[in-house]
Amino acid sequence: MEFKDACKEWNIELTEIQAEMFEEYFRMLVSWNEKMNLTAITERDEVYVKHFLDSMSFCKVLSSLNNENYLNGEFSLIDVGTGAGFPGIPIKILYPNCKITLMDSLNKRITFLEEVVRTLKLNNVEVIHSRAEDLGHSDVYREKYDFAVSRAVANLSSLSEYCLPFVKVGGFFVSYKSEKASEEILAAKSAVFLCGGSLKDEISFVLPGTDLKRTLVVIEKKQNTSVKYPRKAGLPTKKPL
Repeated sequence: MEFKDACKEWNIELTEIQAEMFEEYFRMLVSWNEKMNLTAITERDEVYVKHFLDSMSFCKVLSSLNNENYLNGEFSLIDVGTGAGFPGIPIKILYPNCKITLMDSLNKRITFLEEVVRTLKLNNVEVIHSRAEDLGHSDVYREKYDFAVSRAVANLSSLSEYCLPFVKVGGFFVSYKSEKASEEILAAKSAVFLCGGSLKDEISFVLPGTDLKRTLVVIEKKQNTSVKYPRKAGLPTKKPL
């Protein structure tokens, strides 16, 4: 299935400029991947579906929330553990008006992301080299975002402690999961509550043109996160709440 056709299934109409940006992003990803490990997926169609389209499924969250400002791209978002820029950069291409922070703990990925931001001429994008456990305690970033998103491979309990401290009360943490996440949601109930969140939605779908099942777990920030969280580096993963 062609990328544009797949987008249309989700009522996304890409402009020529957006399409060109995705193509340039793909070229940079494959080129840089030859000298550093950014992704195991390098075949064009697979990158477009499994990375770009999968990242863009964030549109389903905005549709479900039905907030006019959000639908117009008027929101702030932090991508925690962004890696090669997923889902943050595709979200930024799709919603040019949004303000995005890309955060990763590996410096060589940061160099790549800075080059992508420069080459694609993306405005209102900040790239930060940090761990979530550290940045989550910074007054500049703590509880400042409408959305925190993560496609990182970690359990929902750990991710909730990493991500919810960045979300302002009334905002949302969106966790990208590969299949139905019911068991993880159940296991993460305590962590979500302790970090001030509450399960809002579980959006399951199949990526267009594939049989790949995906789930977006949407957690609403109901109250301020205790200053105890996130705990020091490594603890949220080693000892989930």
